[in-house]
Amino acid sequence: MSENNPTQSVKNYLNGYSDHVQEQVKSLLDAEKSAEWLLKKYPTAHDLNGVRGLYEYAMDLKNEFMRSSPPISKVIYDDKIHIINNALGLHTYVSRKQGNKLKAKNEIRIAALFRQLPEPLLKMIVVHELAHLKEKDHSKAFYKLCCYMEPDYHQLEFDLRVYLSHRDRFGDLWC
Repeated sequence: MSENNPTQSVKNYLNGYSDHVQEQVKSLLDAEKSAEWLLKKYPTAHDLNGVRGLYEYAMDLKNEFMRSSPPISKVIYDDKIHIINNALGLHTYVSRKQGNKLKAKNEIRIAALFRQLPEPLLKMIVVHELAHLKEKDHSKAFYKLCCYMEPDYHQLEFDLRVYLSHRDRFGDLWC
């Protein structure tokens, strides 16, 4: 759990939202009803705890929505990603020299914290990182692609941010 004060925790994760929305989330947390709200929407965690399952999950999404995009060589949970630094996951390019050629491989790393999360929230993160295969910046086209792959993308992102605020104050929900 974070040592941040409750207001700071909400601001960390809901910075881009209106003051009114931030205040509503803070009230939900202050009333200690955030766990009830989240568990009603997302009662169970996913079972994609291993690297293989996560890779297959990401590849299934990629093959369904982005067949022509560059291949992904690795999808893993990463203990080094810290969510406070605005990183839920990372899409990286690893360049390797093979003979005279330079080969770039795409990798997706998901914060290890998300091993214990409901599947819709994990899907939102994977969709976000997959969208970076085509759109590097967080532009309108990027978010349009995210919504194409997951129509509830924006709601799921908000719910995840509420969960992160809850987690800072009360700890994990889905252990």
